[in-house]
Amino acid sequence: MGRALKRAEEHLALAGAGFVICATALLPLVAVVAGAPLSGFAPLASASPWLLLLRSCALAAAVTACALLLGVPLGMLLGRANIPGKRAALLLHALPAFLPPFLLALGWFYLPHPDALFSSVGAIGVETFAFAPIVTALVALAVQAIDPSMEEAGRLSAPPWKVAVRIVLPVAWPAAALGALLVFALSLSELGVPMFLRIRAYPAAVFSRLGAIDYSPGEAAVLAMPLIAVALALLAVERSIGAGRSFAVLGLRSEERAALNLGRFRWTATVICWAAAVASVLPIAGLARMALRGGFAQIGDWLGAGIGNSVVPAALAATLLTAVGLILGRSMARGRPGSGWFDALAVFAFVTPAAVLGVGIIDVWNRPATHAVYRTVAILVIGFAARYAVIPARAIAVAIAQGSPHLEEAAAVQGAGFFLRLRRIVVPLHGRALLGAWLLAFVFCLRDLETVILFYPPGSAPLTVRILTLEANGAPPVVAALSLVQCGMVAAAIAAGAVALAGARR
Repeated sequence: MGRALKRAEEHLALAGAGFVICATALLPLVAVVAGAPLSGFAPLASASPWLLLLRSCALAAAVTACALLLGVPLGMLLGRANIPGKRAALLLHALPAFLPPFLLALGWFYLPHPDALFSSVGAIGVETFAFAPIVTALVALAVQAIDPSMEEAGRLSAPPWKVAVRIVLPVAWPAAALGALLVFALSLSELGVPMFLRIRAYPAAVFSRLGAIDYSPGEAAVLAMPLIAVALALLAVERSIGAGRSFAVLGLRSEERAALNLGRFRWTATVICWAAAVASVLPIAGLARMALRGGFAQIGDWLGAGIGNSVVPAALAATLLTAVGLILGRSMARGRPGSGWFDALAVFAFVTPAAVLGVGIIDVWNRPATHAVYRTVAILVIGFAARYAVIPARAIAVAIAQGSPHLEEAAAVQGAGFFLRLRRIVVPLHGRALLGAWLLAFVFCLRDLETVILFYPPGSAPLTVRILTLEANGAPPVVAALSLVQCGMVAAAIAAGAVALAGARR
């Protein structure tokens, strides 16, 4: 009996991780489909919602195209070229990706001459600077993992720019394609930027059906159906991009290699990279400019429990997601049966616009029997777990795929069960990856606005929601000061994680 249980431990663990993903993500999505009244499809009978959906998809496509135009060259340059201070430039450029895009829109608004913001072009610009770092980071990771012998062979007969275009870029295209997919999904899901810039967007139409005036959950479920179809299409694209690709090829190589020498183009490329980095943090300067007009003197009256309401559920969700990601990520890295289905479900939940998940979570949990969950921060943890499970799972899968399975196999031969091997071998060997995965999940939960705004408990509004609600009627210096507090929390989390990761490496 004991041996049979040991053999079943891995299957039970994967089933437990899958249960968490199904309970938090699949159940709400099923509830959306089931909750759409068969006789209530009138909201989709006219051309208006379809035109709005096309407009939102076109806006997301424009943001994606701009993010590729900016992120691919920057990723190649900051990942492989001999750019002075490229790590600092990459950090500055990447910072907006960890902030709610709504705060970036506020920051641009507080800079001089903000009138151009209130248009589709302004929304595209704000979201481009918010999401382009995703493409930059993925491309930079991809080009750093290229076999150096390929570049060395190219350098023998071609100048650096030909090596970059004919060798580096083709190898990096899957990372760029994945980045484009993520940018499109995040842009389509974005709620704060269109609301602030007065741009009509389809997710806002779903959100409005759950507000006080136009409250109609049945209509919200009906309007969510086309977004589910879009998410299924995005999932199909993601599966085709990743088909046949091992997680083992996604990580960085351990050996150091010489940076790609740009020759006489080096300083031109340096100016371009640093200009992009400085432009990325200009919105934060705009927030500081407004906050210094007396915002910090009044911040104590408005901050309340916003920090705790943000940090506590984000930390709890990150811990749960890292535990689930450890089981699922290891199973994916080792090619265990069933892991691909749970991974696909996690991807589907991530690319599904947050408004759809919000509708489903409200339908599932807003019941008398579950008020103990729905009226506490537990509902925020569920929302975060539903949307962000794929992030730590993929990060951990990449790390484990880099290592050899022989240690585990040897321990299994000696009779060590799955949980013992996990505790004694996998966790110690991949401690840095686990810490990094936890940090990624924590920051994404900390920056979230569009998921939790639909169902945060009374009196427990995260800081992102508090800032959005205060923006309409609050004093701009106070709103800017609160926004800087949000930026400071993210920066502190990233800095603490960097120190911890550096210590783990030593």
